[in-house]
Amino acid sequence: MSTPQQTIKARIELPARGQTPSPPSADRPAKIAVKDLKFFYGKTQALHDVSLEIPERIVMAFIGPSGCGKSTFLRTLNRMNDVIPGTRVSGQVSMDGQDIYAPGTDVVELRRKVGMVFQKSNPFPKSIFDNVAYGLRINRLTSSKSELADRVEQALQDSALWAEVKDRLKSSALGLSGGQQQRLCIARALAIRPEVVLMDEPASALDPVATHKIEELIVELKRQYTIVIVTHNMQQAARVSDTTAFFLLGKLIEVNATEKMFTNPDETLTEDYITGRFG
Repeated sequence: MSTPQQTIKARIELPARGQTPSPPSADRPAKIAVKDLKFFYGKTQALHDVSLEIPERIVMAFIGPSGCGKSTFLRTLNRMNDVIPGTRVSGQVSMDGQDIYAPGTDVVELRRKVGMVFQKSNPFPKSIFDNVAYGLRINRLTSSKSELADRVEQALQDSALWAEVKDRLKSSALGLSGGQQQRLCIARALAIRPEVVLMDEPASALDPVATHKIEELIVELKRQYTIVIVTHNMQQAARVSDTTAFFLLGKLIEVNATEKMFTNPDETLTEDYITGRFG
């Protein structure tokens, strides 16, 4: 008798009803375009022929069970996987029409354009001000102390943290609450003014109140940035995203407008996951 996992694998190998994942219905041009992406950890293939477009200034959520490849895929978008020995990638990832894996690509510049917020907040053991100013200083993005101060304040404003910390900018960032630390890390990412912000389960370790603030912030930030978020919380994906991509066993099963994905998905596997039949 086959196991549920074997059954799922067999079903993935069959052609999907629409043959290829549905593209998100958006009137905006693609900020990031991915075509036939494969990714390997040594001999193990983690991603299989992933193709999708991420329009500019929307929130796209990646959902799927643990180990399905969504975080691995997220990290291919700013080449964070490059630091892992033995990994390799094939296919194409383009940002504004430029292949980010092309020879000679300035990876440091790429990561300035594509910021990253991790699952666990990771403030530096420095002051609140110095945390936000860190990227500005090492990249020499400001020419005066006043400009630096203005950029730090703007980043804290954009991350909805300024009102809470403006009177203690010289205090240690480690004294902030968990939710405040995560918003500080978002401010640190925003300070260098990226074009895309990647978020890998940014609220998974937070209480409901802090989670709500992060979700409100994500919705607000899409006015200025393209946001891509990995989440295990399907209710969160439904609340904050415009489009959703469902991954399973390293394959992209479906991409669709979030409302349609959660009410009338195109693929049976998507429906099975969303309704809790597996995962």
